[in-house]
Order: sequence, then structure tokens, then C-alpha cells
Amino acid sequence: MSKSITQDMAYKQSLMKYTEKYGVSRTSRKYNKSRSYIYFWKKRWDGSVESLACHSRRPHSHPNQHTEAELKLIRDMRRRNPTLGMNELWHRLRLRGYTRRPESLFRVMRKLGMFSQEKEKKAYIPKPYQQMTYPGQRVQVDVKVVPRRCITDPELWLFQYTAIDEFTRLRFLAAYPEQSTYSSADFLKKLVKWYNRKGIRVECVQTDNGFEFTNRFSNSRKDLPTLFERTAADLGIRQSWAIWRWWEPSSTS
Repeated sequence: MSKSITQDMAYKQSLMKYTEKYGVSRTSRKYNKSRSYIYFWKKRWDGSVESLACHSRRPHSHPNQHTEAELKLIRDMRRRNPTLGMNELWHRLRLRGYTRRPESLFRVMRKLGMFSQEKEKKAYIPKPYQQMTYPGQRVQVDVKVVPRRCITDPELWLFQYTAIDEFTRLRFLAAYPEQSTYSSADFLKKLVKWYNRKGIRVECVQTDNGFEFTNRFSNSRKDLPTLFERTAADLGIRQSWAIWRWWEPSSTS
């Protein structure tokens, strides 16, 4: 029971006790409540505070509710055809005199518990992050479209490639007019040179599964390495793939 309901019940109890001592008329003037309100709760009060709780105002029935004959028809039809879809089930019921809308059929079937319960989904447990121990151990590479508002030429499209070393957080950026494996391979060469000037030897690059990086999920070229993969092999860089893009590069940096 919530705190607001408890306070309301305690208020009514004090009102009832005052009524027992001084009468309904004096209680009505003191508490500024109508006589009918006091008589209503006085009739319900049995001396316990629980009797002053508000009851549900939900109606027990309504004039348009399903009849017992309709409910029996639905139960029998569902029992004989447990695998039927909602539309087919509703159509067959209509052939047997059912006049309700599909929405009403869905609501009453849900109320009767005729839908199978969804299996409880297992809680996702993320894998622990592997902390890098030295520079160049793993470099994240990603690409995104540069927003149009950031480009002065209305006919120019740009794609921002971003590399970030997970240990030092040093970031290298480059922009290309197309998002392709050729741009990715050229960016890989540039980032290796840039990190070498910083005294960092890149050992591994991690990308997503986009076709600009790999053909792992291609139907026709799955076994064909991309130019990016061949370039990484030529440079002696190991390549790994992330399941999703865990970091979004800034388009304004």
C-alpha cells in the first residue's frame, strides 16, 4: 500500500472518530465535508483503518462484453486450431456467427491467457574489456559520413576515417570522397606512417564488418580478401573485427 493511500486512510479514521464523538453535522462543518460523504464512510467503517481503503471502481461487467456463448466458441475454436493466426481464426469465427471486431477478439484472447508466454530472454553479459598494456597493441579504425552542414561545397561528399590507439588515445583522422576498400587501404598506410613518427608500431587494427574493410559477410566474395586486408597483411598488421561500433568518431574534430 502506497504512502498517499495510508495518509488518506488515516485522515478518514480521524474523521470517523470525530463523528462518533460529536455527530455527523459537527464533523461536516469542522472537516468541510458533505454529510453524504461522512455517511458513506461511516457505513463502511468497522472500526479498522483497513475498512477505509478506497475500493476499485472498475465495473464488474459492461453491456457490450462477450457472452458466454461467444467465449465458448472462441475457446473451442482455439483448442481445435492451436496454430492458426489471428486473421484466419477471426475469419473462421465469423463463419460461425461471431460478430466482433478483430481487436475485440485479440483483447479477450489475451485476457483468457490463450497466447503462449514469451520465453524469458537471457540477460546480456558483456565480455570484459581487454585493457591494452602498451602503445600500438590495438588501434580502432572506423568511418562515418561527414554531415552536409560541415562541408562548404554542396556537391562534395566526404567520409571521415578515424584511428585511435586504445592505450595512448592518440587519434589520427583523414577524409576521403568515397567509402571503399581502396580508401580504407590508403588510410591504413597513412595511419601506420603517422603512428611510426610518434614512435608507435601498430600491431593490430580492429574494424567493424563493413565491406570497406572485409568480405566476411558477403554472399559471393566471402573468401576474397579486400584490398584493406591485403594491405594489412603486407604491413605485417594483425586484423580483428568488432561486433558493433563501440565508439563513434567526432565529425568536427
